[in-house]
Amino acid sequence: MAIVGAGISGIDAAYRLQTELPDKRFAILEARDAMGGTWDLFRYPGVRSDSDMGTLGFPFEPWTDAESIADGDKILAYIRRTAARHGIDRQIRYGHRVVAADWSSSEARWTLTLRQGDEQRQLTCGFLHLCSGYYDYAQGHRPEFPGEAQFTGSIVHPQFWPEALEVAGRRVVIIGSGATAVTLAPALARLGAHTTILQRSPSWMVALARRDRIATAARRVLPARLAADAVRYKNALLTFGFYELCRRAPRLASSVITRGTVRALGDPALVEQHFTPRYDPWDQRLCVVPDGDLFRTIRDGQVEVVTDTIDTFTPTGIGLSSGRELPADVIVTATGLRLLSAGGIDLSVDGERRAPSELFVYRGLMLGGIPNLALSLGYVNASWTLRADLASRYVCRLLAHLDRHGLRVAIPTPPDGLVEQPLLPLHSGYVRRAEGRLPHQGDRAPWRMRQSYLPDRRELLRGDVTASMAFR
Repeated sequence: MAIVGAGISGIDAAYRLQTELPDKRFAILEARDAMGGTWDLFRYPGVRSDSDMGTLGFPFEPWTDAESIADGDKILAYIRRTAARHGIDRQIRYGHRVVAADWSSSEARWTLTLRQGDEQRQLTCGFLHLCSGYYDYAQGHRPEFPGEAQFTGSIVHPQFWPEALEVAGRRVVIIGSGATAVTLAPALARLGAHTTILQRSPSWMVALARRDRIATAARRVLPARLAADAVRYKNALLTFGFYELCRRAPRLASSVITRGTVRALGDPALVEQHFTPRYDPWDQRLCVVPDGDLFRTIRDGQVEVVTDTIDTFTPTGIGLSSGRELPADVIVTATGLRLLSAGGIDLSVDGERRAPSELFVYRGLMLGGIPNLALSLGYVNASWTLRADLASRYVCRLLAHLDRHGLRVAIPTPPDGLVEQPLLPLHSGYVRRAEGRLPHQGDRAPWRMRQSYLPDRRELLRGDVTASMAFR
C-alpha cells in the first residue's frame, strides 16, 4: 500500500494499517522534506489550530497539553513525537512527489509516477490512500490587485511567510477576514506592529477558551485514554450540535453569536458595522477567536478593522473605494487557499484519464469507478482528524474483507439515476472557486458525505463494506 502525505492524515492511516493489519507492507510518500503537512508548511505568526486538540489530535495518542487550542509548533512536535513513538517515521520517503497514478486492471495494481528533484521514477502498489489534504501547497489563492507594482513596501502571502520579516513598529494591513486574518492580527500586534484588518465583508467569529476545564478535570480523575475519549465525544457533540442549531435556526444562532461579540467588544455599533455578516452562520466556516484575543486587541486600540473594498494599491498603502487611504509598510494577502482534488495527481484507469470533477464520492472517502483508492477528507464543521481517522479504519476493514474472501479489487459503483450535489456544504470563496475541480456527492447513501460524526462512525466502522461495491 502507498500512503500519500505525512501530515496528520498520513500518520493516522499508517498507524491504523500497522496495528489492524500488521502483515501489510506500506510506504508513506511525502512530497516535501519534512513531515507535518499543514503544521510544517504554515509558519506565519500566531499559527494555531482552529479546532480543539481533543478532536484534532490522534485518538490513539491522547493530547495532554493544557491548551486545547494549540499553537502550530506544539502541534508539529506532537505529530513528530507520535510518528517516532510508533515507528511510522521510518516508513516515510521524503521528496517523493506523486504526479500521476495509473491503474492496471490486468495486474490489479497502481503504477505511480514520482518526481524526485529533476528525476522521475515509478513505483507500484495494490492500494493507494491519498492523505495529502485538500489544498495546494505550492500556491494559495492570490488575486491581482490594481496598482500592486507601485507599492514600495512588502507584499506577503501567509502560506509563504518570510522568516526574516520584521514587523515591530511597522504598519501592517491584512487583506481578508477569515481564520488566517483572525489569527495573524493579534499575533502581529503582540510583535509591535500597527495592524489593520481590511475586509470586504465581515465573518462570523466565536470566542473560545484556549484551555478546556472539563478536559483538565477529566485527566485528573480518569485514565489517559478514557479521558481523551470522553473529551473527544463531548467536543464532537457540542460542535455538531451548534452546527445543527445554525442550520436549523440561523436567526437564533446569529443572535447568540452577536450577543457574545458585543460582550467581547463592548460596542454594539462596532459589531453592527464590522462583525455582522450578510450570510447565515455556517454558510461559511466560523472563525475561532482563542480567549477572545482579537477582540481584546481591537478594544485596546492595537488592531483596527476596516470594512471597505480596494480601489488601488498606492506607493504607500491601499486606496479604498470610499476615498480613504490605508498607509502600509507591509501588506498581507490573507486571501485564502486554492483547493486541489486528489492531491493534484493525474488519475487514470487502464490509460484512460479520470478527472475527479466527473466522479461521485463514495462514503466521503472513495471515488466512483476508481479501484482500490481512498481519499482522506475531513469535516468542514469540525476537526479534520475525526473523519480522517474513520476513513483510515474503514480502509482497513475493506482490505480485511478483500483478504478474507481472496479478492484483490474493490470498485465503488454508482447506481443509475444518482443526482449530482456539491461535495462541500459551504458558500466560502475557496469552495466556490474550486467547484469545477472537486468531485461531487450523490443524493442518497452511501454516495452522500455527511457532516456528522456519530452517524459516520456507525456507518464506517460497522456498515456493510459491500454496499454499492464491485469486487474482483
